[in-house]
Amino acid sequence: MNLLRNGLGDRSREKKIGLWIAGISGFLFLSFFLAPSLLDEGSVPMLSGRANAFDYATEDDFGSWGNQQTNNHSSAGHDQSQHGTFSWMELDPYTGFIYAFGDLNCHNKHERSWEINGNQMPVCTRDLGIFFGAFLGGLLFAYRGHNRWTIRDSFLSVFPDEKMTQIYLNDYRLKVVLGFMALAIIPIGLDGGIQMLTSYESTNIMRVLTGTPFGFFLFWFFAASLASRPAKFDFEASDVILPANAKLAMKQDSEE
Repeated sequence: MNLLRNGLGDRSREKKIGLWIAGISGFLFLSFFLAPSLLDEGSVPMLSGRANAFDYATEDDFGSWGNQQTNNHSSAGHDQSQHGTFSWMELDPYTGFIYAFGDLNCHNKHERSWEINGNQMPVCTRDLGIFFGAFLGGLLFAYRGHNRWTIRDSFLSVFPDEKMTQIYLNDYRLKVVLGFMALAIIPIGLDGGIQMLTSYESTNIMRVLTGTPFGFFLFWFFAASLASRPAKFDFEASDVILPANAKLAMKQDSEE
């Protein structure tokens, strides 16, 4: 049996993990554009809800916080009565599910969202970038990722081994992973944090540009976490094939 770059003879699980991530995130990303396109023009008014809560499930019953907003509502994003009410439970199953997903997971603030066909999209532009990045991160791991026992080594396995020689010789693995983390988190943290603390208002293009690398790293790392399975190896950790002939060592072995 021909061994792969990690010492195993098969990477079907890694490919499956990456494709599942890419498939789900890609479906949602495309649906965020498709759902408002399928609805009649002007079916979805300007919205302004809360993240992690149902605000537009019904007009005046369960999950109707968004529709009850008025100028007297202390935490309201706007007076919803001026823009019209909305209920995703009254939509067809497909568009209703997509708008319900957006309602639960996104704040739905209209000034931070785009419109298609006169309908506000189900999520804000930041979330569009995150899901697009998740799609790319899943694809990357599906076609390049390998189970290399540890999360950090599985994460770095998407790079050609010959490009990783110095990183493994100097054991910079964790530093490289943390570097990617910083590149993903710092831009979105600064853009959102400064916006929250000052009068600065980000743009929708900037929200997409900062959301995409965050989603890319997050789901690339998530895929590596799911794929890192020592149980798939029938041999010792030191037998895992790594760049530069580096070897993994169990903690108790390295202390002896």
